[in-house]
Amino acid sequence: MRAAFTKVLMVPAAALLFTSLAMAQTGAIEGDVKNEDGSPMPKGDCKKGTGACVKIERTDIKGNYQTATDKKGHYFHAGLPLGTYNVTLEVDGKMRDRMQGVRTRLGDPVPVNFDLAAMKQKQQAMQQAAETGQLTQEQTREMSAEQKQQIEKAMKERAAAMAKNKELNDAFNGGMEALKTKNWQVAVDQFAKASTLDVKQHVIWAQLAESYMGLATTKTGQEQTDAQTKGLEAYAKAMELKPDDAAYHNNYALALAKAKKFDEAQAELNKAAQLDPPNAGRYFYNLGAVLVNTGQTEPAGQAFKKAIEADPNYADAQYQYGIYLLSKAQTTADGKVTPPPGTKEAFMKYVELKPDGPFAESAKGMITSLEGTVATEYKNPSAPPPNTKKSGKKK
Repeated sequence: MRAAFTKVLMVPAAALLFTSLAMAQTGAIEGDVKNEDGSPMPKGDCKKGTGACVKIERTDIKGNYQTATDKKGHYFHAGLPLGTYNVTLEVDGKMRDRMQGVRTRLGDPVPVNFDLAAMKQKQQAMQQAAETGQLTQEQTREMSAEQKQQIEKAMKERAAAMAKNKELNDAFNGGMEALKTKNWQVAVDQFAKASTLDVKQHVIWAQLAESYMGLATTKTGQEQTDAQTKGLEAYAKAMELKPDDAAYHNNYALALAKAKKFDEAQAELNKAAQLDPPNAGRYFYNLGAVLVNTGQTEPAGQAFKKAIEADPNYADAQYQYGIYLLSKAQTTADGKVTPPPGTKEAFMKYVELKPDGPFAESAKGMITSLEGTVATEYKNPSAPPPNTKKSGKKK
């Protein structure tokens, strides 16, 4: 009877022992989640994918758990079997941070806190270190395999970008040096190479255009036309990338004038003047100078006139406009020079603005000649003077 009673008592004791062992094999993870501004992360909802949700994934055997933050940004998950876990923070459904290799323990919960502000600073420091190739041993140890792959990829891309930038800079600088010495073909080759390395650099296209237009001055016939065409195309590309640059429109207009495309040149100069009104007079004057040099007198005169309209105090434009008007002067039968209205005034304005300018003496001479006459009647220098005595009266 006593033996039977002993067996009965042993059963509950064994049950209690197994229950105690089962409860002792679990642990907990808890922590606080702070936003990038240091404030507690708002209450989350893992099912809706809103706020902060902490996902706990066991790595030694299969097991997945999750819990959300409360209104104070705190989370807690108990009943986790002893083992190793990866703890991931998701905010609004996006992964923001992860702690790997967290081992649960008996007794107190394992703290795993997430501070997004500190994490951001840490990531920036790590990114900067990766870009310079100066990762510390501590930073390397803290990186996951995925992060290491990303850093290695970033370092390779940076090295490739640096090599490309060096090649680009070498080509651009080579082109600029060639431009200084008017070695047009070398300049074209260097800037063309630079344009293939970076198609979005407007300054490269502008310099390539200038090089082609310079090269055109050394060519004749179809070769000249081809170089001019490529130069115009390069200017168009530069303006496509930076349409608000008045200087590009001005230079493009001068190139168009050299190619005898005067209407298009006029339109581009109008754009330059609209973009940069204070310098509108200079833009039209430049066009007039190009037209004069190419023997286009009439459109040159109109360009100088526009320069004066934009800036009445543009002295050189006044002088050149006076020269243009003087070319249209007519001489009357009595020897008087009759220039178009405004000719004398243009020269006088130049002298007023630049009394010691390079064209001052020429302008003064023009004014003097316009105030005189041109002799057209032939006189015999040996003929006797006319008789001026009055005849007497008949007696």
